Amino acid sequence: QEQLAESGGGLVQPGGSLRLSCAASGFTSDNYAIAWFRQAPGKEREAVSCISASNVGTYFADSVKGRFTIFRDNAKKTVYLQMNSLRPEDTAVYYCATRKYYCSGFGSTYGSWGQGTQVTVSS
Repeated sequence: QEQLAESGGGLVQPGGSLRLSCAASGFTSDNYAIAWFRQAPGKEREAVSCISASNVGTYFADSVKGRFTIFRDNAKKTVYLQMNSLRPEDTAVYYCATRKYYCSGFGSTYGSWGQGTQVTVSS
């Protein structure tokens, strides 16, 4: 059974950094893209970042470009989202999700989702 588990969320001051991890288990190959989505209270879910299978490509929402990076460790079956220069508007529950091969900004195309990890940016 394919499962995803996020970790690394927490409370951080504006300008601070966090690294989120998404650990995958039960996947029989590495031919999948992993994306990070987030949802803040009262707002729609939005795609934040994604890395495709074989690290062919990455995607970042305009709101996080230059501040967030994404990378994967296939040996550990883990994808990391490094978040720097955090802002209060980054506060949300962050979810990781997978789909075959390539990234998509449409959450409905992702088959497996984690439970989410809370990120709060506040002084």
